[in-house]
Amino acid sequence: MPRFARAAGARDMRLVTIVLRGALDGLSTVAPLGDPAYAGLHGALALQRDGDHPALPLDGFFALNPAMPAFARLFRAGQAAVVHATATGYRERSHFDGQDVLESGQPVPGLTASGWLNRAMAALPAGERVGTTGLAVGAVAPLVIRGPAPVLGWAPQAGPATAGADLAGRVLDLYARRDPALGMALAQGLATERLAATETGTPGGMGRGGDMGSPQGMRQAAEGAARLLAAADGPRIAALAFDGWDTHANEGGATGRLAQLLGGLDGAVAALEAGLGEHWRDTTVVVATEFGRTVHINGTVGTDHGTGTVALLAGGALKGGLVLADWPGLAPAQLHEGRDLKPTTDLRAIFKGVLAVQWGLSEEVLARSVFPGSEGVRPMARLFA
Repeated sequence: MPRFARAAGARDMRLVTIVLRGALDGLSTVAPLGDPAYAGLHGALALQRDGDHPALPLDGFFALNPAMPAFARLFRAGQAAVVHATATGYRERSHFDGQDVLESGQPVPGLTASGWLNRAMAALPAGERVGTTGLAVGAVAPLVIRGPAPVLGWAPQAGPATAGADLAGRVLDLYARRDPALGMALAQGLATERLAATETGTPGGMGRGGDMGSPQGMRQAAEGAARLLAAADGPRIAALAFDGWDTHANEGGATGRLAQLLGGLDGAVAALEAGLGEHWRDTTVVVATEFGRTVHINGTVGTDHGTGTVALLAGGALKGGLVLADWPGLAPAQLHEGRDLKPTTDLRAIFKGVLAVQWGLSEEVLARSVFPGSEGVRPMARLFA
């Protein structure tokens, strides 16, 4: 493993960004049960206060999908929060462009090949508050963490382990003799894989899924990330991307496809909490998606591309137990273009709030380098004590 600089000061902070690709139905994730228009608009996908699968109450107005008991527990403990009616500044409905804006941090798509999280790492004073290398989890590094700052890559494996330690050692020795640079890279990869392997997994962490769009794969990815982030000389900032959230058909509400995905996300958050151990108290996890989904159900019992949605935060560093929302309402005149939850909070305000408080980046740096052209978006101030 390469050596990483330790975070300075009394607190050794961690930041995990999870991107949900495909657009999240925020109204079936955190339901505004107190809005009189909600049940009628969202129909069979609407959560209920009671019944066979009651929603988990957060406050007197909002309730959580019952597939997320770990997040509900953290919320009650003051270690999780929700920001509702949020979105980027993007107002079209293309997944590709929406994800580009979300992960690049730019006001419009196609402006850069780097992500806001990587640029934030590059803007930090060297060796003071973060390790010199970030962590990208997945076969391809998410755009949000690509850029000039170096990034360590790790991906959970889908198949069983086929090479034992003896063969790996012989291959490593061969490359070390013939191609020292490749040998060093292979040695680093093997060391990373050993560290990321879960205690319950097969050797190298393999044989447990590998598909980061499945509930099992989400948890496996989070387990490996937590082990790397918890290492004394490991990275401190990580990015994961979970696929499969495009619920055009047979979405389900409290049960069904969406609930299965939310259960996987809930398991991933729980795995990060467990794997980080004592470091959880200095950790913030931010979960975001490119846009929301329509308030009305379509003809295939799903929802189409929308606008406003939810962002979820967890971690011991938070001032949690809050649903932060300038709630726009769901009456017909209050909907965006007559079909979507209207966004009232810019997602960049959430990201800026984390980076400003946890990592000490100034508003000038955030607006100039990390989120160019965002001078009018102030960092959210209520996320931390």
